[in-house]
Amino acid sequence: MSSQFVQFLIAGINAGAIYALIALGFAIIYNASHVINFAQGEFVMLGGMMTVFLLALGMPLPIAVLLAIAATAVAGMVLEKLAIEPARGASVVTLIIITIGASILLRGLVQVAMGRNFHRVPPFTGDDPIPVLGAALLPQNLWVCGVTVLAVLALRWFFTRTMWGKAILATSHNRLAAELVGINVRLVMLVSFGLSGALGALAGVLIAPITLTHANVGIMLGLKGFCAAILGGLGNFPGAVAGGLVLGLAEAMAAGYLSSQYKDAVAFVLILAVLFFLPGGLMGRGSTERV
Repeated sequence: MSSQFVQFLIAGINAGAIYALIALGFAIIYNASHVINFAQGEFVMLGGMMTVFLLALGMPLPIAVLLAIAATAVAGMVLEKLAIEPARGASVVTLIIITIGASILLRGLVQVAMGRNFHRVPPFTGDDPIPVLGAALLPQNLWVCGVTVLAVLALRWFFTRTMWGKAILATSHNRLAAELVGINVRLVMLVSFGLSGALGALAGVLIAPITLTHANVGIMLGLKGFCAAILGGLGNFPGAVAGGLVLGLAEAMAAGYLSSQYKDAVAFVLILAVLFFLPGGLMGRGSTERV
């Protein structure tokens, strides 16, 4: 195994873990409301930029990170309360357009408040590379992978062991039946947007020490997270993780062995291939409809 391949593998797993977190945010909101939230990329941006802002105020890094994630979760809930809930009953296309508008608004507000400059969040535990089979592994890469694994396990516990998680799953399966058994569907939607915002912010905080952050960073990350969600099967939680890892590895190998110019195109080539040959995604299930 060459050191070059190991380096590409590390880069692919690192990127795939970030895409997986973003894709999970898409899956949570899609399951709760059948809406594709195109403001998810802006949640990623808010996580990184809020951390930069709080660090500039003199807060310690751990406190700044936690507050940034909490603030973005609140932003997600505000989006649901002020934009999505008033439009309930509207078509799915209308709701998607609302999320695109919210994305543009959030990006514009951050540009006005903090400008368009690039910012770097300090690494969590230093930046001295760790040699691995001839390749260099940054300590922040370990944070990205470790925290992503913990987040996935925490989500699994949340959806299988808690009443709130089960309420979200029940709403995703049948909204009317969930209402009939006493589940507060509006509150479920609020919690879903907050959880999605927290996941996006977590991804933004983890990647900021490696790739820098800025007001427009969420555009491409959001699109790639969406591609990962489609790749794994939209609304499928294990599929979102698998789709993120597949996309990250494909990107890294294409950039390493072909050209870095093709890196951003890989996601869209994969999504077209999936839509043509596996419309349900890698882990999606086929469905039937009675007419």
